[in-house]
Amino acid sequence: MTINEIQDEIIEEFAAFDDWMDKYQLLIDLAGELPKLDERYKTEDNLIEGCQSRVWLHAEMTDGLVLFEAESDALIVGGIIALLIRVLSGQAPDDILHADLYFIDRIGLHEHLSPTRSNGLVAMVKQMRIYALAFSTQQ
Repeated sequence: MTINEIQDEIIEEFAAFDDWMDKYQLLIDLAGELPKLDERYKTEDNLIEGCQSRVWLHAEMTDGLVLFEAESDALIVGGIIALLIRVLSGQAPDDILHADLYFIDRIGLHEHLSPTRSNGLVAMVKQMRIYALAFSTQQ
């Protein structure tokens, strides 16, 4: 699936809920579905700077596609990184670098996050793009 097709799916899923408490619950559920990150990747180097919560992000390149894994010690933030992984993992580096992540605004995430979580979201996207940029120079 393309990045935009995945984003459209997420927008549909969130549109099923009118109340933001239900949307927060969806994020918590998504965090619970995120596979645990291998302990060897829970290092200072893999911690995302700019997040109030601890978020570890690991990336690898396989067959020209970037594969992301992550874990957070906070449920809402874990749900956010789970969404970002769903959208960006398994995509080509250039597609990640040029992606318009419109789902963030369309599901109302920016306006319903605290300033610190919003900063963390920006930091997560930035780190994922840094990995994509690094991998794109290896091709």
